[in-house]
Amino acid sequence: MTKIALITGATAGIGQAIACRLAENGYNLIITGRREARLLELKNDLENKFQIKVLALPFDVRKYGEVVASLEHLPDEWDHIDVLVNNAGLAVGLNPIHTGVVDDWERMIDTNIKGLLYVTRTISPGMVSRKRGHIINIASIAGKDVYPNGNVYCATKHAVDALSKAMRIDLLPYNIKVTQICPGAVETEFSIVRFKGDEAKADQVYKGFTPLDANNIADAVLYVVSQPPHVDVQDMLIMPTAQATGSLFHKE
Repeated sequence: MTKIALITGATAGIGQAIACRLAENGYNLIITGRREARLLELKNDLENKFQIKVLALPFDVRKYGEVVASLEHLPDEWDHIDVLVNNAGLAVGLNPIHTGVVDDWERMIDTNIKGLLYVTRTISPGMVSRKRGHIINIASIAGKDVYPNGNVYCATKHAVDALSKAMRIDLLPYNIKVTQICPGAVETEFSIVRFKGDEAKADQVYKGFTPLDANNIADAVLYVVSQPPHVDVQDMLIMPTAQATGSLFHKE
C-alpha cells in the first residue's frame, strides 16, 4: 500500500520542499496551508510531475475547529496517515521582552505550539489504533538555545522540544516513532515574515555566509522516514557550517 504523509505549512519553504521530496519518493500527500491558491498549484504540480495523489486542505492550524473539520473525517482512502510532518510555524518580530508586541507573541504561540498540538491530537488516535506511524516535528536551534530578542519564539520552540520528548513517551506502547528536526539558519520566507515584509532586513540575516536551504531539511525528513521499523531517529540538529549556536556565526 502506498504510504500517506500529511504536511502542514506546505505552501512555501521547508514544507513545500518536504512535499516535493516525499512525492518524488512515491508518497501520496495531504498538504495543508492557509494560502489556497498556492496549495492548489502545488497539488497540480506534484500530481503531474510524480504521478502520485495529493489532497489539498486549506485551513489555519491555529483554529481548532478548522483542524477538526478538515482532518477528523478524512475520506477512506486518506485516513491511514503513515507520516505526520508538523511543519507549520513562524517567527514574528525581534524585540526585547519589555517592548514585545503581544499580537506577535500570540501568533507564534498559536501557530508553533497550539497548531502543532491541534493537528497531532486529531491525527495521532488513528496511528494509535493501527499501532504504527511517524510524527516529525520541525523545530529549531531556537528550541536548543536562546538568543538576544528571540524570547517568545525561542520559548515556543523549546516547547516543541519538550512536546517531542513527551509524545515519544506517551506513544511508545503503540510503536509510533517521534522525530524532532531542528534547523539552524535556513533561507526561506522565515526572515521576511519575522520582519513583517521588510526584505532589506531579511536579506541581511543571510549575508556573509552560506545558509541552509529548504531542500537540506527535506533530505533529512526523507532520511528519517526511510529507516527500518526498529530505528527511530529521535533528534536531529542541522546547522550551516558557519553557524555554531543560535546567535554565533562566522561571516566573511
